[in-house]
This record gives sequence, C-alpha cells and structure tokens, in this order.
Amino acid sequence: MSPEKRKPSPAEEIVPAASGEPLILPVPSVPPVPPYPVAQQKPGMVQAIAIMTLINGVLNILYGLGMTTAIVLGTLFVGIICAPVTILPVVLGIFEIIYAVKLLANPPQPVNPSQSIAICEIIAVLSGNFISLVVGILALVFYNDSSVRAYFTRINSQG
Repeated sequence: MSPEKRKPSPAEEIVPAASGEPLILPVPSVPPVPPYPVAQQKPGMVQAIAIMTLINGVLNILYGLGMTTAIVLGTLFVGIICAPVTILPVVLGIFEIIYAVKLLANPPQPVNPSQSIAICEIIAVLSGNFISLVVGILALVFYNDSSVRAYFTRINSQG
C-alpha cells in the first residue's frame, strides 16, 4: 500500500527526493523586508490639489495674458492703462505653479497648506475666471480633510 499522495499547495515547492518520490518543502510566505525605508504615499486629495492647482496656474497665465492682449489691442493701445489690473491672474498663476510643483515633488518637500492661494483663486472670479472659483473652493474643502492635515503635519515635522 502506498501512502495517499496529497496535492501540494501553491505556497509549497516540489523537490524530487533521492527515492524518486517528490519531497514537498514549504516556501516562506513572508516577503523579505527591504533594507531601505518605504516612502509613504500622498493622500489622493493632496495629489488632486496639486494637479488642480497646476492646471489652474497654467490657465490663469493664459487667461491673464489673453485678457491683457485683448484689452490693449482692442482699445488701440489706450487700454495699456488697465494692464496692471489684467496681469493679476498671471501673477496668481505663477504662484500656483510654484506651489503645485512643491506638492508634486518626490520626495515631498516641507510645505504648508496654502489657503491664501485658494482664497486668491476664489477672488479671481472678479476678473471673470470661473474655473479658479471652483478650484479654490475644492482646495479649501480638501485642506480641511483629516488625512490631508495629517499628511502636511507629517511632511513638515520631517523637514
């Protein structure tokens, strides 16, 4: 009578024995620990803030330059007097891009949640930019999430 042959599980390895019958050895199921620290991932809302701010920064720059060009050329250069006011979305766009690049950096740079940029995005609706209004409101809502606040606390305590 031969002993009942059992089927090996996927976590076991079959090694032929000297007697011809397979010898079943267990395979360790715990992966080895990496010798380097594993980087913690950004919460999805932080990634969303960074991407929205970056896109809105580019749109603000294009919007500000387009509006300035249209006013100056549309008034036969008399509107150059209004250029300092119409350039304000461009300045906001530059600050947004700088902030978004810091948020998207890998490894993360110590940076605080910028509620002032979000408020300026909301105020940009006065120049007719409604996309900035939506981005600013979403950014303020996302900044109040507990996982986002914990992330900012963690990266600022490391630096």
